Amino acid sequence: MADIAILQSRLGYTFRDVALLQLALTHPSIAHEQGSPLVQHNQRLEFLGDSVLGLVLTRELYEKFPHVGEGALTKARAQMVNRKTLAEQGRLLSLGEHLVLSRGEDANGGRERDSAVADAFEAVLGAVFLDGGYDVAQRIILGCFRDGFGELTEIPNLENPKGELQEVLQSKSADAPLYELVSSSGPDHDRVFECIVTHGGVELGRGIGKSKKAAESEAALSALNSLRAKKPDEAVETTAEEPPKS
Repeated sequence: MADIAILQSRLGYTFRDVALLQLALTHPSIAHEQGSPLVQHNQRLEFLGDSVLGLVLTRELYEKFPHVGEGALTKARAQMVNRKTLAEQGRLLSLGEHLVLSRGEDANGGRERDSAVADAFEAVLGAVFLDGGYDVAQRIILGCFRDGFGELTEIPNLENPKGELQEVLQSKSADAPLYELVSSSGPDHDRVFECIVTHGGVELGRGIGKSKKAAESEAALSALNSLRAKKPDEAVETTAEEPPKS
């Protein structure tokens, strides 16, 4: 297992009780391997961390978007805490290399499994909350999510335009769309990113956002809008070419 001091450095927090962090990294397979329900693992801390994460993000969304209704806020929070997003956050901290796994789980790729990494991420947040309190947990959570969702100056996009664009394009071609960061500006605490999306060497859309992910989503949305706008014209051209009915 990798040096736990490295993980604390990535987190930006040093535990007073390092045993809490070690427990957060202990996968349930350890208890199964030893055949004892008394062996502790990270599921209880995951349960706690899930609630802490939900509270921090709920409060942030509530305060940042006073005119947005409950339904949209709920969907935005769900997007931010889905299993894939949590696994991505865990990988940014390299949690997989710190996990304590059974030999079988390790041999079967447990360190890379989304569920294991996502659960460990939530468990670590639970451990931080117990060791340092709410304010420390809030700081770490918002720091982790800032790269993916920026400063939350806009409600997270719920439509997944990147996935939709890929489906539209791959229905006609095996090539996936490519995203490229073309510029970034502003101070470190308020960066603005600009991305383009291309397919087959052709630029389809351009977007700006408070994070690279947000800019890519805006570029994909721009591309989708452009592609949709062309369809009526194509339909008109096809109709005009049809021979008149007798």
